Amino acid sequence: MYSKVYNLRFVKPTDAKVASSYFVENLSKFIRTCNMQSINISMGPCGNMSITAKFDSSSDLKTFESKSKSIFSDVQGSFDFVQTNFSGVNIFAYETENTSTQITPH
Repeated sequence: MYSKVYNLRFVKPTDAKVASSYFVENLSKFIRTCNMQSINISMGPCGNMSITAKFDSSSDLKTFESKSKSIFSDVQGSFDFVQTNFSGVNIFAYETENTSTQITPH
């Protein structure tokens, strides 16, 4: 599995909050067209944001990179932040399934 990881450090935490909504709305549009396996957007209390997108193939990752450039450019034109990013191969991933085993009577 392949990943694209973006780390963004916003000058103002309030800008990160606004930008996070924009990223969610616009990057989620690429889930189907880029065959995304998952996307996670996390925000820290000081205006740090992390975006991780996972793909089964490197060609899907490259498609996502080219299609998402305009999204990051739009945000960069509106807010002050420093961005670093890298593409990589997943070494380890673990997530539990959220299931409820509780039986409730009617």
